[in-house]
Amino acid sequence: MKLFLLMESPTVTAQQAKVAVVGNRPMFYKPEKVKAARQMLIKHLRPFKPDTPYEGPLELHVIWKFPRGKRHKNFEWRITKPDTDNLQKMLKDCMTEVGFWKDDALVVKEIAEKVWSDEPTGISIEIEVFEKFKEEAGWM
Repeated sequence: MKLFLLMESPTVTAQQAKVAVVGNRPMFYKPEKVKAARQMLIKHLRPFKPDTPYEGPLELHVIWKFPRGKRHKNFEWRITKPDTDNLQKMLKDCMTEVGFWKDDALVVKEIAEKVWSDEPTGISIEIEVFEKFKEEAGWM
């Protein structure tokens, strides 16, 4: 499955949880910006939800395309924050919530890229069922 989420790639991540001490106990919470980014991802993912959740080992290839300014070239690597692992964590959590798979632990191979891009910016996602991939490649 290949899809493109036409949206501004989020710059906040799931790792940006906050801690408040209430009654001498730490309470973790998500800031409003993180909640908003999650809801935006979920809104854009919903139309692409598969009829049946994926099963078995999966390969996930994601290209995060951020709007480029005057200092960067089209498709130049973005080597600034947010980190790809934090972006991927939030995306996979949202994909789990929407119903792409039962658990993101099914993702056994992952490629994540961050680039500066001319329009359109967004998130390019490709999901491949690994067993099928191995069969097509003649590895089975």
